[in-house]
Amino acid sequence: MIRHVVMFKFRDDADADQRQAVHDAIATMPEATGVTEAYAIGPDLGLAEGNFDFAVVGDFADQAAYKTYRDHPEHQRIVFDVIRPAITDRAAIQLEIP
Repeated sequence: MIRHVVMFKFRDDADADQRQAVHDAIATMPEATGVTEAYAIGPDLGLAEGNFDFAVVGDFADQAAYKTYRDHPEHQRIVFDVIRPAITDRAAIQLEIP
């Protein structure tokens, strides 16, 4: 199983509508790609200073399924058209889980 974790920091000028658009677009990915085993998204709860603003955690059966998700045209559209204009920083990792 491959776990994909990505975190974003929003631009200071990203308003509530833009942040919601990011959330709503990312929420469509499991259905759009059809390859996720588990998927959780959401804003940081603000429990610690310095955290990123938003996170995505997706589980995939194997590397091929993750790459299908990563390279899917709808995922690429969301990244370029919705996410990138709203963020300043991104951190990501893919790890193998039992």
